[in-house]
Amino acid sequence: MTMPATASGNQGLQFEQPLIFEQDTRGATAVDLPALPHTRERLGTLKNTQAIGLPGLSEPEVVRHYTRLSQKNYSIDSGFYPLGSCTMKHNPRLNEKMARLPGFADIHPFQPVSTIQGALELIDTTAHWLKQLTGMPAVAMSPAAGAHGELCGLMCIKAAHVAHNQGTRTVVLVPESAHGTNPATAALCGYSVEAIPANSEGRVDLAALQAALDKHSADVAAVMITNPNTCGLFERECIQAAEMIHAAGAYFYMDGANFNAIVGRLRIGDLGVDAMHINLHKTFSTPHGGGGPGAGPTVLSAALASYAPVPFVVHGKDGFSVEEHAGLGGAQDSFGRMKGYHGQFGVFVRALSYMMAMGADGLKQASGDAVLNANYLLARLSAEMTPAFAGPCMHECVFDDRFLKGTGVTTLDIAKALIDEGVHPPTMYFPLVVHGALLMEPTETESKATLDQFVESMLHLARKAKAGGAEAEFRAAPQFSPRRRLDETKAARKPVLRWMPPTAGASSQAAE
Repeated sequence: MTMPATASGNQGLQFEQPLIFEQDTRGATAVDLPALPHTRERLGTLKNTQAIGLPGLSEPEVVRHYTRLSQKNYSIDSGFYPLGSCTMKHNPRLNEKMARLPGFADIHPFQPVSTIQGALELIDTTAHWLKQLTGMPAVAMSPAAGAHGELCGLMCIKAAHVAHNQGTRTVVLVPESAHGTNPATAALCGYSVEAIPANSEGRVDLAALQAALDKHSADVAAVMITNPNTCGLFERECIQAAEMIHAAGAYFYMDGANFNAIVGRLRIGDLGVDAMHINLHKTFSTPHGGGGPGAGPTVLSAALASYAPVPFVVHGKDGFSVEEHAGLGGAQDSFGRMKGYHGQFGVFVRALSYMMAMGADGLKQASGDAVLNANYLLARLSAEMTPAFAGPCMHECVFDDRFLKGTGVTTLDIAKALIDEGVHPPTMYFPLVVHGALLMEPTETESKATLDQFVESMLHLARKAKAGGAEAEFRAAPQFSPRRRLDETKAARKPVLRWMPPTAGASSQAAE
């Protein structure tokens, strides 16, 4: 359907919103500022010779601009967000209320330890919950995000090998079904990476793992296994894998990105795991970082605990203190510091609020509901779509593109058409072991009514594609969004990141 054109470019309450720089009115401003006093130039040859280029707008114009931009954002607060392996779950407002309490919001890490005993107790309590839920004896709280937590785990592993005169171990094995950041983290830590293929069930091929361990012999430092893996499947032979890894003198790193599927039901310490990061935003409802506030605490086995990074909270007879320096006192073996201060405190407040509100029984129910919802999608969508693997899944389900064969419609087309349905598209083309993958994670926070609505949209699109003759319509999607389909390859390779005023005979550039 072609939408009618309007003189303004607006469509009802969907406003066409130019960049704030394009709304500049010379001399207009929301505030009056006094003239700057004359001061001595202290920047040498970098003297400012022209206006800095900020746009002039009235206060109502500024408020309307950013309000309208916020209305164009798709978020978990506005609709269903089935992004596979990312656990876009609801962020309870209770968490935000707790994080804004003056005693938590108004403190500073440079305060004397005696004045932040409550904050240190909160960090210690959060750490206690994480150790209890994972069955691990130690946890490093300072890592800033999941990938940072992965790096922390591998740095502990490297420090342990060096301490045992095994610093020549330079290889990390990573299954093809693992989380995408694993090989990048290993490479950043100075290791070479070798992939381990999946078997026909989408799980780690133990024969291939043993062959790789034998091939590299004393060179393997660690094996990084995501469990449940990125195919949405539980690695049933995890304990056997751990025994093989340890027999080779290596450490077992488990990616905790999908801990939301098993929290309260399985203690990963019982699997023989040596290190695992925990994405607090995925499992414990804190906001996604988006490059900003995040947290990726890393739990450690007894074999790695002493190598944990500083700083960490110490509970002594006189209250709480902070061990700040590696190589001294209780941090004699620590590999050092990987982040300033004590971690992302505001995220700890939110995570502990969630854990205490849910309780151990509530967390167990949440993981069960996450698995139930994913299997509900798998069962209903299998009527028209093709599951990548047989049998029940864990917290997420993955489909391949066999159901689109011969239709002229691609996975990308389906995803773009879902935008017109008011749904954020699932993860596309990942995991790489699945051709044309659509990876869906409904989480535990979505109702059956929401899932049914999503299922009807997906089934409608699948049937339309199979009926034929709709290729052009699919390729034109999305049609109802503020912006149509972009050249994403060009946008990634040649992004326009800075607005420049138009010159004679040329139009202005704006970042998409």
